[in-house]
Amino acid sequence: MSGILLWVAVAVIATGVIWKGSGLLESSSQRLSAYYRLPEIVQGAIVVAVGSSFPELSTTVISTLVHGDFELGVSAIVGSALFNILVIPALSGLASRTPLQANRDLVYKEAQFYMIAVAVLLLTFAFAAIYYPVEPDSGAGGGAIQGEMTRWLALIPIALYGLYLFVQYQDTMDHESEEDVGDIQPGREWGKLAVSLLIIVVGVEGLVQAALNFGEIFGTPSFLWGITVVAAGTSIPDAFVSIRAARDDRGVTSIANVLGSNTFDLLVCIPAGVLIAGVAVVNFSVAAPMMAALTFATVLLFLMMRTRMTLSRVECVILLVVYGLFVVWISLETFGVIDIVPHLPPATASA
Repeated sequence: MSGILLWVAVAVIATGVIWKGSGLLESSSQRLSAYYRLPEIVQGAIVVAVGSSFPELSTTVISTLVHGDFELGVSAIVGSALFNILVIPALSGLASRTPLQANRDLVYKEAQFYMIAVAVLLLTFAFAAIYYPVEPDSGAGGGAIQGEMTRWLALIPIALYGLYLFVQYQDTMDHESEEDVGDIQPGREWGKLAVSLLIIVVGVEGLVQAALNFGEIFGTPSFLWGITVVAAGTSIPDAFVSIRAARDDRGVTSIANVLGSNTFDLLVCIPAGVLIAGVAVVNFSVAAPMMAALTFATVLLFLMMRTRMTLSRVECVILLVVYGLFVVWISLETFGVIDIVPHLPPATASA
């Protein structure tokens, strides 16, 4: 019992450290965006989104490089993406004084590009299983479809993110900002940004350690804790950024941060672990249903945003209920109460 309380305390403290570092990161990111006169949707989808996604990137790198557990990193990314898509827009909409506003750029560019990102990552996993198949260990987990994700395959989603940056760059060409930036010192803000990233890395390491120890204490795979505890903890920066933007009646920035963060998570954070490790085993039998759940959540948010270009309070509650059902389903699968998806949870430390 004392061990459980210890690692619960570590998880809580680590989450607080991430929150503190993320607040500093958000402030410096916004001031740098203003200094370089970036349009609102680019601020939300690129600068703030990448900054608030740094915990997810750290999770993948640390879990793969330090702990040799690529599965934990991937599950944290997918769990974070689901949390971002379902929980953060819902909390932002409930916190806003008016229905959360969207626009056509957000719906037809950001949301649809994110759907493409989900499809491309799933194809990359499929290519790993097809062209670099790995025979699973005999016994528990036997029969799972696995493959090696190489550095060359990891470059596919990263190349797509390069295209995403190019599209966003086009939006900055004709943008003219009238904001007064005379009091902004870019050198100081870049320094604050660097310090905030170091703080976040420390917090993420605490969360990863807690997840690994929870898995040992409860006899469950790190996959469960990655997709719930670590995912929620690393999503805190995105949550605070989006909620604050929503309360300031900046609905476009609020939702753009969520979609931009998820695009960065899928196309950069997951491949980053592979680029560092050189190769990582992907359990396609688990990855496919997880990506299917993410696709369903994305389509649900897309349809809700498209109706009257707002997110109503009723729709926010529906999003929260769907996330709750997802957590219940994953928990029941992990503890063997149900077995709807074969090989879930993964029996070995593969993604």
